[in-house]
Amino acid sequence: MSVITVLVTDDNPIVRQALCAVLAAEDDIEVVAEAGNGVDGLKAARRLQPDVTLLDYRMPVADGLSIVADLTRYTSVLTLTSDDTEPVIAAMIRGGARGYLVHGQFDAPDLVRAVRSVAAGEGWLSPAAVSIVTAALRTQDDKDRTERQRADFARRIGLTAREREILDLLPVGLSNGAIGQRLGLSEKTVKNHLNHAFAKLRVANRTEAVARWTAEGPATESPAPRP
Repeated sequence: MSVITVLVTDDNPIVRQALCAVLAAEDDIEVVAEAGNGVDGLKAARRLQPDVTLLDYRMPVADGLSIVADLTRYTSVLTLTSDDTEPVIAAMIRGGARGYLVHGQFDAPDLVRAVRSVAAGEGWLSPAAVSIVTAALRTQDDKDRTERQRADFARRIGLTAREREILDLLPVGLSNGAIGQRLGLSEKTVKNHLNHAFAKLRVANRTEAVARWTAEGPATESPAPRP
């Protein structure tokens, strides 16, 4: 039976002790090192290349998010933290963590199963992480669907790629001059493209153009004040 090697990286020594005790009770798991901060954890992972690294998010010197991408070069990462907020979970998963456990949402058997799952190249998520990842996937699906709908609409009415670029910036609230600066065009060129786009959209002004264009999907940026 192959043994799964584990690095425990957490700034709380009591938490590290508890985690190590749970894992040490398993015949197929061996804790090969501990670290109390991100820098030491990364050094240990680089040196030992354990199968799995348990990684806390909030740590001194370097937190989990700042090292997760580098860690994944040497080990599979299982985030284990008390933070269950959407930005943190999403960032850690995007950074390469294969699993995310939230304190209070798992017990000792869950931890063992999670370590084995991550070591096998699979994933393991706490309920809070599952809901966030699911919501993110749905959001991306919605964005992809909206983009396809908008692209089909643009083809049907004959919008050029440049006209689409400019229309995408209208809901942001940029002036013609600001749009020109962003796209490397003169203000007059932007105005000409808009006039052509207005004709294809069958609208008379920017407000109507925004309403017609965004009806094919939401704006891709948050509104910004006109310069």
